[in-house]
Amino acid sequence: MKRGMIMLNIGARAARNLGLMLIASATMAGASIAQNVIEDVSVAKGAAGRTNMTFSLKDAASAPTVFSIATPPRLVLDFPNTNSATKPAVEVSDAVVRSYNVVQAQGRTRIVLNLLKPQAYDVKVEGNRVGLALFDSAGTSTTEATPDTGRFAASTKADGVTYSLRDVDFRRGSAGEGRVIVDLSGANSGVEIKPQGKVLIVDFIRTQVPRNLERKLDVTDFGTPVQQIDTFVQGNNTRMVIEPKGLWEHSAYQTDNRLIVEIKPIIEDPNKLTQGSRVGYKGEKLSLNFQDIAVRSVLQVIGDFTGLNIIVSDTVTGNVTLRLKDVPWDQALDLVMQARSLDMRKNGNVVWIAPKEELALKEKQELEAKAQVADIEPLRSEIFQLNYQKAEEVRKMIVPTGGQGGQGGGGQSGGGVLSKRGTASVDVRTNVLIVQDTPSKLDEVRRLLQRIDIAVKQVVIEARVVIADDKFSRQLGARFGVGAGIYNNGRNIGINGRPLDSDQANVPTTWTATGLPPPYYYTRIRQDQQTGVRTWEYVNSVPYNVNLPVQNAAGSLALTFLNLGNGNLVNLELSAAEAANRGKVISSPRVVTADNQKAFIEQGQEIKLRVSGGVGGAGSVVTVNAKLGLEVTPQVTPDGKVVLDVAITKDSIAGFTDGNPIVNTRRVTTKVIANNGDTVVLGGIYEETITDTVDKVPLLGDAPVLGNLFRRTNRGSDKQELLIFLTPRVATETSGTVK
Repeated sequence: MKRGMIMLNIGARAARNLGLMLIASATMAGASIAQNVIEDVSVAKGAAGRTNMTFSLKDAASAPTVFSIATPPRLVLDFPNTNSATKPAVEVSDAVVRSYNVVQAQGRTRIVLNLLKPQAYDVKVEGNRVGLALFDSAGTSTTEATPDTGRFAASTKADGVTYSLRDVDFRRGSAGEGRVIVDLSGANSGVEIKPQGKVLIVDFIRTQVPRNLERKLDVTDFGTPVQQIDTFVQGNNTRMVIEPKGLWEHSAYQTDNRLIVEIKPIIEDPNKLTQGSRVGYKGEKLSLNFQDIAVRSVLQVIGDFTGLNIIVSDTVTGNVTLRLKDVPWDQALDLVMQARSLDMRKNGNVVWIAPKEELALKEKQELEAKAQVADIEPLRSEIFQLNYQKAEEVRKMIVPTGGQGGQGGGGQSGGGVLSKRGTASVDVRTNVLIVQDTPSKLDEVRRLLQRIDIAVKQVVIEARVVIADDKFSRQLGARFGVGAGIYNNGRNIGINGRPLDSDQANVPTTWTATGLPPPYYYTRIRQDQQTGVRTWEYVNSVPYNVNLPVQNAAGSLALTFLNLGNGNLVNLELSAAEAANRGKVISSPRVVTADNQKAFIEQGQEIKLRVSGGVGGAGSVVTVNAKLGLEVTPQVTPDGKVVLDVAITKDSIAGFTDGNPIVNTRRVTTKVIANNGDTVVLGGIYEETITDTVDKVPLLGDAPVLGNLFRRTNRGSDKQELLIFLTPRVATETSGTVK
C-alpha cells in the first residue's frame, strides 16, 4: 500500500515507467498468487451524461477497492489477486477521463484514472465484469473510501413482491435545508441510504418506478445544498442519486408511506474535529480523572476513545491534572490544548498536535518552500481560444497589477492570476490568448476562462405605452330677433337687430337699397290704397336681437312666429350639437440586448424651425423632437429575475401656435425587478378636464325657460389615461467553452 500511494503523487510518465518495471519484476512472483486476469477495458458514453467503464476479467470478478483524490482529480481501483493483459497506459478521448494507467505489483493490479474534473462514481459487479459509472457532482471533495451501506428500513414482504414509488417531490426548509419527499406504495418498503463520493445514494429495494418519475430534477433555484435529483431503475431496485454542493450532512425519517431525506448545509471549520450545523461540542461524552499525568498520555487516551489517528509532536511535554465528568471528548481535547498552548491540524481522520509556535513556523516554511519551487519551476506555454470574451480584455485581467504593458505580462505588484514570471500575449486577428507560466498557474487561467468565457444571456424587452381618450361635449344655442318698421305721418319707428346674412342674389330687381353700410338692407315702400298708410317691406334682412348660435351645429330649427302685413317679423332659430369621441393609442417598442448591455430604440418626428432672431441668433435652426423611445439596460440575476434600468419617452405634436409646434411630452425613468416573462406596470397618469361655458344676454339669459333663447351653453368632459407596461423575457441560456 505504501508503494501504491507513492504512485498517486508522481506524474503520468513516471507512473507509466514505474508500471513497466513492476510488470517485469513481478511477473514470476505474481504468477503463483494471482487467480484472475483483466483482459479488456472499455470506455463508453452512458445515459444522462455518464461515462461508463467496463473491466472484463477472465474469471468471476470481485468488487475492487476504490478511492479518489481531488487534486489532481484521480480515481484509483485496486483489484486483489489479479493480473492485467491490457496496455499499461492508454489515452482516452472522453469528456471526463483523460487517460488511465495500469500497474501490477505484489499480486494485485491498480488502475489509476486521470480525470479532467472530480467525479462521483458507482461500482457494480456482474459475473466476470466490473462496471464503473462516472457522473458529475457539485459536492465537496474527499479522499476517503466509500463508507459502508446504511440500511434505513428493511423490507418485510416476501420474495417476489415489489413496491413502487408514487411521487417524488422537493421542498426548501425554513433553515435552507433541502427536503426530498418520496411517497411509497407501502410503509414496509426497504430503503438503503449511503453517501458515496460527493453524492447521497438512496436505494429502494424491490421497488419499481413509473415512467413519469424516472427523471432528473434540477432544483438549483431553490437555494439549498441539493442541486439535482436523479431517479432511475437499477435491476429490480430503484436508485435515487441526490447531488448536493458544498459541505452538507443528511438525515432521514419516515412517516407511514412517506420518506423524507433532509440535506442540511454546514460551515466548515478546518480546526474543528467534528463538522456539523449545530453550534458547540457534539462529541460523545467521557469522564477523566487524572492527577499530574503526562499530556501525551491524555492525548493517547482520547485517541483510543475516539478512534482518531493522533500524531503528537516530540516537543509536546509536561503534565496536566484533569477532573472531567460527562464532557464531550472534543471539548476535553480543546481544554487540554488550551492548558498547554497547543494547537492542531486535521487532515481526514488524522490529527497532528504540536505547540502553536511550531505549527506556525512549519506552515511558514512550507509556504516559503512553495515560493522557492515556483521561482525555479519550468514554464509552459498554452494557447487559449476564446469564444465570447475579447482576448485583450482577458489579458488585462490575468496580468498582475503594475505588470508590463503591451502584449506582455508579468510584474510584481500583486493582483491578477499569473505569477511574477508569467507572461501573456494576444493574437487580435484570431482572438487567441497565449499564456506562459507554471502548470499550476495555467490551471488557474483555464478555470477562470471556463467561468467567464461564456455566452451572456439575451433579453427581449417589450414596452407598451397605452394612451386612452374619452371626450364628450354638448352645445345648445339660439338666435332670436324681432323686426318691425312703421311709417306714420312722416315718422319712422323701427325695431331691428343685426341681420345674419345679406345674400344680394336673393333680392328682387324691383327692390332698392337703403344706402346703409353692409350688410345692405333692401326695401320697398308699400302704400295701402284705402288708408293711405305706407310701410316698408324688407327682404333678406332678418334682424336678430340675440345671435348665439352653435358653431358647426349638428342640427338647427328655424321658426317664424309672426309675419304681419305691416312688416312686423318675429324669428327664432335653435341649434344644437353633441359629440362623443373615444380612442386608444398603443405604442409597443421592442428591443433585444445582451445582459448588462444598454439598448436604445426610437421612432418619431424631427421638426426643424428657422429662427430669425432671439436666442438662436439670425438664421439659426432649432430642432424639435417628437419621438417614441425606449432605453433599457437589463441585468439577469442568478435566481432568474431581471433587473431593468429603463427610460421610456412618448412625445407627440399637439398642434402649432404662431408657427411653433406644441409638443405633448410623456416620460418615465425608473429601475425595477421583474420575473422572467412577467409584465410590470411602470406608471400611469390619469387626467380629466370638465368644462361648462355659458354665453348669455344679461338679465334676459337668467330668466326661467325663456332664458334659453338668450344664452348659449357648452358642456364638455375630456378624460385621458396613460399607462406604461414592461415585459422582459430571457431569450437564450447558452454557455461557451474554452479550447
